[in-house]
Amino acid sequence: MHRLLLWAQRRAHAVPVPLRRLGRLVLGRVGGGETESSGPLEDWSTPLLPGRGTGDLESLPPVPDAGAGPDLAPPTVGRPASAGEAPLRVVVAIDVLDVGGMDEFVAFLGRRLPRHGVQTVVAYASTTMPGYQGQSGRLVRALERDGVATVALTAESCREWLRAHRPDVISAHGAPDWLLDVAAELGVPWVETLHGMHHFLHPDTWEPERRRSHRIQAQIAVSELVRRQYLARNPNFPAERIVTVPNGVDEERLRWVDRSQARAALGLRDEFVFLSLARYGLQKNTFALVTAFAQVAAVHPAAHLLVAGRADDQRYYEQVRAHAERLTCASRIHLRGHCANTSALLAAADAFVLDSFFEGWPLASMEALAAGLPVVMSDVGGAREQLGDGGRGHLVDNPAGDPEAIDWQLISDLRFRSQGNQDQLVSAMSALVADRARWAADRQRLRDEARSAFSAELCLSRHATVLRSVVQGKPVPTFLHHARR
Repeated sequence: MHRLLLWAQRRAHAVPVPLRRLGRLVLGRVGGGETESSGPLEDWSTPLLPGRGTGDLESLPPVPDAGAGPDLAPPTVGRPASAGEAPLRVVVAIDVLDVGGMDEFVAFLGRRLPRHGVQTVVAYASTTMPGYQGQSGRLVRALERDGVATVALTAESCREWLRAHRPDVISAHGAPDWLLDVAAELGVPWVETLHGMHHFLHPDTWEPERRRSHRIQAQIAVSELVRRQYLARNPNFPAERIVTVPNGVDEERLRWVDRSQARAALGLRDEFVFLSLARYGLQKNTFALVTAFAQVAAVHPAAHLLVAGRADDQRYYEQVRAHAERLTCASRIHLRGHCANTSALLAAADAFVLDSFFEGWPLASMEALAAGLPVVMSDVGGAREQLGDGGRGHLVDNPAGDPEAIDWQLISDLRFRSQGNQDQLVSAMSALVADRARWAADRQRLRDEARSAFSAELCLSRHATVLRSVVQGKPVPTFLHHARR
């Protein structure tokens, strides 16, 4: 039954939408709980290449950053509260706080906004994505170790908690609507950070969002593409109350790991490793990435693909795994789970690749650049800003075509089919392998450029400024940005 489900899912694009929905309901009831594996391997003491590994990748310690200059030193403290001015009390709120780019950014704000005169509490509803079977709660434990206040809220407990703590403003990052309901009832201002458009890729969501947004005082879009996408779907939201603030590189999160040790732990010698830090789910488009890599592997026998991330969609992961196992290069495709030591993976890799259908501002690709890796990236939110004029890697077309016109139906139809950017993706990845020596020599330049272009302190300062302006009833400030579109 499990194989039948996977087969039917791969061919669903040929079935009319009403029949497809009916079939999904029937098959889900008949065999919805069946899987053939427990998900991608999360044991990083197991090398990629059998018999070669020398240690546990996750346990590799950080080393001094030999390339660190003045810009890479610990950041200076940002704007403190003025004399006689109480710190701004901010709740940084999210629905599920576990692993992922948005989750890490919430933790970044929780840790670092206090240096900008902002007192933070990180609030969350859960530490586990629905259906996820692996370890959860990593970020909550890390924040608590760092002395950052956290609180788990429910629809029943949030009213009493907000009344007792009376924050000045809520910085929301995909937070649940019941928290917005209570905040509006109690008069607590709400500043939404738009990390992407996944909530608004179906027309049925647009009208509810238009009604919901009447209770939002300001919005921060993490890229210009996301800002335009949102205003296209919610044109009545005042454009002057939505500002673009690109995410910054959290240099304190990056820990430099010795490259030779990281590669030895994975059992690597002269192999060229493409790394993709991405959850297994429709958004990240891993099935198509594996398809494109097979063409690269046919020409470049040293090329390997390593995907590391949580299996948010178990059935999608199963499709990717089954697809990879059917390919002649199966031994060079490594589908792994979440790795707590991403710095070690970045140290071991030769390039980074992300072929998503949509993003807001992907943290993984930005951190790859900050680690000195060239990046191949589809045209999604933040891609053009991150890649600049092409000196940091290769931008390829969005796999669904126009990145401003995608929706869930189009993405669903394309997920297991040949996509329009496949030739570009193969060409870009092949070019990185061919230019391996040049990119290896460029690592320090890429690191320095990323640190300069995506300043953590500038990002934090702008978030603090927007939050403070909303609390004080001032207009939302506008900032110069370097979007290239």
